[in-house]
Amino acid sequence: MPKTKKILFSGGGTLGSVSPLLAIYDVLKEEKIYSFLWVGTSSGPEKNVIKKEGIKFIEMKGGKLRRYFSLLNFFDIFKIISDFFKSVSLIKKEKPDLIISAGSFVSVPLVWAAFLFRVNILIHQLDFRPGLANKLMAPFAKKITVSFKKSLKDYGKKAYFTGIPLRRNFLNNYQKENLKEELNLNINLPLVLVVGGGTGAEKINEMIFEIAPTLIKKTNVIHVCGKNKIKKVSRELEENYHQYEFLNPNLMAEYLKKADLVISRAGLGFLSELAYLKKASIIIPLPNSHQEDNVQVLIERQAALVFYEKNLSTFILSQEIEELLNNKEKRMRLGENIKESIKSGEDSVSDIIKIIKEII
Repeated sequence: MPKTKKILFSGGGTLGSVSPLLAIYDVLKEEKIYSFLWVGTSSGPEKNVIKKEGIKFIEMKGGKLRRYFSLLNFFDIFKIISDFFKSVSLIKKEKPDLIISAGSFVSVPLVWAAFLFRVNILIHQLDFRPGLANKLMAPFAKKITVSFKKSLKDYGKKAYFTGIPLRRNFLNNYQKENLKEELNLNINLPLVLVVGGGTGAEKINEMIFEIAPTLIKKTNVIHVCGKNKIKKVSRELEENYHQYEFLNPNLMAEYLKKADLVISRAGLGFLSELAYLKKASIIIPLPNSHQEDNVQVLIERQAALVFYEKNLSTFILSQEIEELLNNKEKRMRLGENIKESIKSGEDSVSDIIKIIKEII
């Protein structure tokens, strides 16, 4: 019987760096020759998701280095040092064969410690622009997989273009045909899904709260607000407007499949899901972040309606939602364009699995 290989995944803080790794885990766990650990943050949304998968979860403080002046940088240096020494102890104890990260600062001290012990390291570059965390880890990685061909030149000979791995709940074909009935939604109205990222988006939430009374006359609304951001609404509004702090991956997949229109941030993991399902979308990137780079390919290929927060009002958002819901042809065109713009799905997962097997 072949020796069990131990794989240590690392990512968290938001779910953006978590979903691609779980897509890899979904496939590897079936081979029965791998065991798994996960290093994540103590405060991020990933902890419950990972524990539900039955993966042993190790918490780190997750100190972050910011590219701008902030007093938090001073305090977070001590978190990073603490996480580094905890990582050294963890690696000596667990002896992983491979560490895989898709970004996230919680992974940085772990990768540094792993390099000292000559542990194999694989990094996935999810976003269009390399983040600081991946820049700090890349020199120590054996191989780096990337979501876009453009990123190959960022990492040189270590880099391999794979696209974005997706979890099997998006790759599977099943759908709940009676989902609207189960949620007590109006089956005669379309469905708009609003997702502000793993921790919620204050600005998007505020605009949706304001226009919800008008929206529900024309559509059902599923609004994922983020932790502690649900707002009390009238009983009349509750009929076609449902709020959630968070959706588990399986339920999120179901809502995405049923949605006629999606409004979201521009985290690349979520954009890849929209692309795979050919979903028409209104994308509002997080200001002054890598998400503004992620949307460039969507703008160039007319693959989504992209609005920057500073230029967006509730009136404009309401008008654009109504116009898209009334124009099925335009929604279909946006869906086809985003599918062509972002490589994701089965091939992406299998390409990364081949690289993992080559390494270990």
